[in-house]
Amino acid sequence: MDKHRLDKWLWAARFYKTRALAAEDIAKGRVSVNEQVAKASRELRQGDVVELRQAGSSRTLVVKALSRLRGPAPTAQALYEETPESIAQRIARAAERKLNPEPAQTIEQGRPTKRDRRQLADWNRWSASAEPD
Repeated sequence: MDKHRLDKWLWAARFYKTRALAAEDIAKGRVSVNEQVAKASRELRQGDVVELRQAGSSRTLVVKALSRLRGPAPTAQALYEETPESIAQRIARAAERKLNPEPAQTIEQGRPTKRDRRQLADWNRWSASAEPD
């Protein structure tokens, strides 16, 4: 019993909230094992290298232990080890995002409220009438 399904392991290692979400990302080709695109039923072994792409970031993991049970976070973190290159890439991407934030995420306010639109309409009405024809 030294083999486990990939989707179950990703769920047990707490990379996905449900096994269905793990299987969905695997089906979309976002997970590869030993540099090969994997299926959800792929049997995972200790020492396998798993590349996981989710939410705009990628991680490269080495499987240290296998588990079918989803336990607490410290237990889940003991199931894998992230490669130093992967950690360095994540830190570099985080620093880049901090220096160059996405313009859409810098918006502090959403749509104008009904009151804001009325004030804007009043301002436009008064400013338009102040100009000579």
